[in-house]
Amino acid sequence: MEKFTTLTGVAAPMPMINIDTDMIIPKQFLKSIKRTGYAEQLFFELRYDDDGNEIEDFVLNKPAYRESKIIVAGENFGCGSSREHAPWALLDFGIRCVISESFADIFYNNCFKNGILPIKLPKEDVAKLMDDAERGANATMTVDLEKQEITGPDGGVIKFDLHPFLKECLLEGLDDIGLTMKKVDKIDTYESKQQAAQPWLSAS
Repeated sequence: MEKFTTLTGVAAPMPMINIDTDMIIPKQFLKSIKRTGYAEQLFFELRYDDDGNEIEDFVLNKPAYRESKIIVAGENFGCGSSREHAPWALLDFGIRCVISESFADIFYNNCFKNGILPIKLPKEDVAKLMDDAERGANATMTVDLEKQEITGPDGGVIKFDLHPFLKECLLEGLDDIGLTMKKVDKIDTYESKQQAAQPWLSAS
């Protein structure tokens, strides 16, 4: 998993509340267990009309936001089903950070397992960043995970809280497999002891 340290990029404003996982990646695209190939399908029903043409008014179709790395969203982002394809689609598009007043728990935890930083902030801070994000091409923000700070286009700084364990995982680029591999020496020691004590368990 790619490490998350400092991220600078354009922030897209998505003030809609209750953006669920089916909006993020509709169910008809959940046919693969690969983590890539979902960029075009992200927010599919919001980005395209019935004929497959882009809907010009949708934020990620606007020239200023086509390469956004951050989303500033309405509350309860990621609600609905628990599909891990939702963070996969965001990541494949290039989104590495989502800022909101609140997130659905499963989506929130899935983000950390895929290298995305979800930031919870008070309503007034989200409103300030939403206003910043509406500046179009000038809506550039910097997210510093180590300092736990967001710097807006005008230089203003907003601090955010994060559990130390989740912060460490992102800084080191550790998903569940990575966390397990950090203990490979202990695993090898345990397996060696078990094989010596119960060799019949590993007999072919």
